Amino acid sequence: MKLSAACVVAVDVGSVRTGSFAWAAVDMPGHTLTAHGDDPAGAAGALSAALTDGASAVLALEAPMSVPVPRDWKLLGKGRTGEGNRAWSASAGAGALATGLAQGAWLLAEIARALPGLAATTQVSRWRGAADGGGAPLLLVEAFVSGEGKPVPTALGPHAADAEAAARAVAERLAGEDGADGTDMTCAPQRAFSLLAAQAHWAGLAVAGDELALDVLVVRARPAG
Repeated sequence: MKLSAACVVAVDVGSVRTGSFAWAAVDMPGHTLTAHGDDPAGAAGALSAALTDGASAVLALEAPMSVPVPRDWKLLGKGRTGEGNRAWSASAGAGALATGLAQGAWLLAEIARALPGLAATTQVSRWRGAADGGGAPLLLVEAFVSGEGKPVPTALGPHAADAEAAARAVAERLAGEDGADGTDMTCAPQRAFSLLAAQAHWAGLAVAGDELALDVLVVRARPAG
């Protein structure tokens, strides 16, 4: 079941101090850019406002947000299925992961402070359940914007362009006419450690305990045209 209204906020994680952080909000089902900015408070505020108004919301962080934990130590650090030559553990991915952990935790803590008792999930089916009065109204996903999926920088700068591209890609995936919610990357066949679920739990959001070991939805932005 598709939700009738939702707000997708994507964050291009990066240094706040040097201006490398950006966010963009896209509505569903219209996929219209509704807001953007370069401050974490604005991103948290956009999500909190949508949830307060009764809409469902999606936070997409452009950083590795689930990592494989193999039983065989020789496979530690190995890329996820679907990553190709851009493994989460390589220098760029590892740096984004560290930055995304801190920034994602801050964002979720701000949302939890604004909306005590809010339920969050990393599982699309549980998010969709909110349309029937159950489930969790806040969905947490990972976005991936790189290589051929990089958009042409706008007047707002390359980071804002990445954030908008990520938001649109996530909105399009969730609103697919065929109902497909397939992920572009997975930790399987290794065990998954969900950093999104861990951040949500730390922030004080209500998240099911089993999600710590479940894969998250990863959406890769595709080339335009």
